[in-house]
This record gives sequence, structure tokens and C-alpha cells, in this order.
Amino acid sequence: MTAMVAFGALACGGDDSPADAADVADVPDVLTDGDARAEDGAAPACGDGALDPGEACDDGNPVRDDGCDGLCRLESGWVCPEAGRPCRAAACGDSIVAGGEQCDDGNAGAGDGCSSACRMEEGWACDVPGSACRRTTCGDGTVEGTEQCEDGNHDLGDGCDPFCRLEPTCEDGTCVAVCGDGVRLPGEACDDGNTRPGDGCAAACTIEDGYTCTDVVDAEPASVAIPIVYRDFRGADLADGHPDFEYALGDDRGIVEDVLGADGKPVYAAAGGATPTTNGEGAFRSWYRDDATLNRTIVERLTLDRTAPGTFVFDNDDFFPLDGRGFVAEGTEDPRDGGHNFHFTSELRYWFVYAGGEELTFRGDDDVWVFVNGHLAVDIGGVHGAEDASVTLGAAEAAAMGLRADGIYEAVVFQAERHTSQSSYRLTLRGFNAPHSECAWGNCGDGTLEPAFGEECDDGNRVSGDGCDANCRAELGK
Repeated sequence: MTAMVAFGALACGGDDSPADAADVADVPDVLTDGDARAEDGAAPACGDGALDPGEACDDGNPVRDDGCDGLCRLESGWVCPEAGRPCRAAACGDSIVAGGEQCDDGNAGAGDGCSSACRMEEGWACDVPGSACRRTTCGDGTVEGTEQCEDGNHDLGDGCDPFCRLEPTCEDGTCVAVCGDGVRLPGEACDDGNTRPGDGCAAACTIEDGYTCTDVVDAEPASVAIPIVYRDFRGADLADGHPDFEYALGDDRGIVEDVLGADGKPVYAAAGGATPTTNGEGAFRSWYRDDATLNRTIVERLTLDRTAPGTFVFDNDDFFPLDGRGFVAEGTEDPRDGGHNFHFTSELRYWFVYAGGEELTFRGDDDVWVFVNGHLAVDIGGVHGAEDASVTLGAAEAAAMGLRADGIYEAVVFQAERHTSQSSYRLTLRGFNAPHSECAWGNCGDGTLEPAFGEECDDGNRVSGDGCDANCRAELGK
């Protein structure tokens, strides 16, 4: 009889304890089918999401290298605290890349290529777990480390910026977002500004299991850092100096055409001639293009601070970003008045989603030209003291510049410092918000800090404005 009962239970799913509580006829009770779940009628199996007898873990799949192997054994460097959920890294700094970690150099320090949360830091490559990371060089033609692209130059607006990060591509007045460029558009479930897996947003801009990603459209950050390219020149008073730095004083509107050239650079308007403060098309060409004979290129980021919702400002009345650098550092030009390095240009590009009412204001010297969607919006050309100009993108401006609601467009600021008496730069962007994604581990808000999954804080809720935002990122000033 015992043998028949056992056979019936295995073959037919019969119930060997009909008098127990919450009984379901002809369905095995708890443990009678060998697994840890009552009345499910299924035999235990690794990968079923239940921690059965003899299993050290069960993350819901029979795949190895995710913390719990195909035999439900715990893998080195991982912890699997909850059955049916993804495992996570045991600790950052243990020389094992696990969970949401992108690197692990054997320590939990930052500034060495692998952060304290085991995320790769920009400009580094971490090839071997447990070994030191190494710096990479953007522009050397090889994509490595955190680089998303590599086009062998330090230019802006060509699809790959000077930090080897993807840019939206713009043709015929329309820009198209690329996965990893930090602008989320329809068709992308997320875009967090990189193509690295393990941070919630995968290389194809799909949301990774266990994470949630939300759009950030408003002025959430305390600041934004925008790539800027400087080109240093020697003064016209030197034998090998550039003739336009500084040739003459005075306002000089109309130096450039109203539309950018095919290469995204200003087009000199006085073809075959000159203007009161410039010396012709040939000399002007090197202002915003690399020329090893005439200029030195230096790439940085310009940080604009949030001053009000949707408003970011950079303001410096003593703007000398190239002091001690460029030709001065090489010893081929001496510092000028006040020990400063005058004679340089700058180029800054920013992409935004047009909604209407965006406002850009600039105050500074000397020449400044602002182009929106390739059309000239601000012209304060010439060698002069600080001057103001602004553009608001209303309906008339949108029609003139070919802007459509929800389209992605590029704003470009070209500036030149040519006079050796002062240098100032104030840029205000109001309403130029582009949606990007911030992703958080699904356990954000459970009160447990998990740096390996990108959490900077976890105060037990998913509410912003209390010092720890809805994605478990620390809020500045809270």
C-alpha cells in the first residue's frame, strides 16, 4: 500500500494528506513533491526561483556567472539574499567584478579609475580585475575604457565629442539622438549618457532587469558640465603670431554668414576681402579649426550652475582659462598684462529638445556668435569690452530657424578673446532642458544602502526633496 501511495503521488500528483489545512484535492501538499512551495505540483528545480533543500541560492534562472550557477551554488564574490531576485556583488574592492560592478581594482578608493562603488571613472580603462586601472587617451583612434566612440580628433559636433562620448547627429536641420548620448527620445526606454551595461540602462538603451529608469527633464542637477574646446593663439605683435589677435579695435558685426557651413563652423562673410578687425578668410579659418602652426587645442568642460529652476549660468569677469598653458607653457609666447594668456577662441555646443520659450543670454568680450539649428541668433563680433546679447526662441524665431516642437536641435556658442585688456564670459541657458534617464536598482527605497547598484543613499522611501531622491541619489543642499 505504501508503494502504491508513493507511486500515485509521483505519477498522478495525488494528495497524501487530505486532512491538512487549506487542502487542495489531488495536488501535493507542502514538501510532498520535494520542493519548498505548497500545493504547486512541481518538482524542485534549480532556477525555479524558490530556495529548495540542497540549494545555496536560486535567482530564478539556471545560468552561471550571475552569482548563482546552473546548480544553484553561490559563486565567489556574490551574495544572493532573496530567492527569485538577481544576486549582487558581495563587496566593492574584493578584486571580483560582480553584480552591477563595472570594475574592481582591489580597493574601494576613488580617483584611480574605479570608483568606491566599483564604477569605471571617465578617462580610464580597467582591464583585469584586481589590477590597477590605466588612463586612456581620447583622440588616439582606439575605443577603450569608458570611451563610447573615437574619431581621432578633438572637435565638437561631429558625432563624437572631445571626451569620446557620443553626440546627437544633425543633418538637414534635424538632430537624431543616439543611444548613449544622454538624450532620451521615443524608441529608447532609457538613455543615461553611456553604453555601459550593469548600471540599469543597457548598451541598446533598454532597461536592465531589477532596475527602474525615470526621465529627468527639469533642472534636477546643481550644475551641468558642457564640453568646450579652446584654441590658443599668439599675438599679432609676434613674428609668428596670428594677424587677427589683435589687429584693430571696435565693433565689427557681419564677420560671419547667417548660416553655418557644412562642417558646422562659421563661414567668413567677406569672401575675397576683409573686415575692420579681421584680415580675410584665410586667417579666419583657423579660429575654430585645429592648425598645428597657428594654434594649440585644449579641451575642458564649462560648468554652469543652477540658479533657478531650468536656469543654468556660468559667470566669470576674469576669464583666463589658458593661463600658463598653450604657447605660454611651450615658452613661445610670454604672458601678457597681469600675467594672463590672452588670444584664444572657444567653441561650445549644447543639444536641447525644443518646447518654445528657451532663452540664451551672453555677456562678454570680444567676438561672440550664437547659432541655433545652424542659424545665426546672436552677433556681437569685434574687439570690444563686455557687451550683452540674447535670443528667446519664440514662434517667430522657431519659424525662421526651422524649429519644431519636440525636435532635437543644437545651440553653438563661438567666442574669441582678442584684446589684452580684459576677458569676461557669462552664459545663461534658460529652458534648454533635454530629457535623460536616471536608473535605480529596484530595491531603492528599502532603507538598505547598495553602492554596487549605484545607490548614493537610501532613506527608506522613493521621494525626492528630502536629501535622497527617488532614484537613491544624494540631493545637494538638502
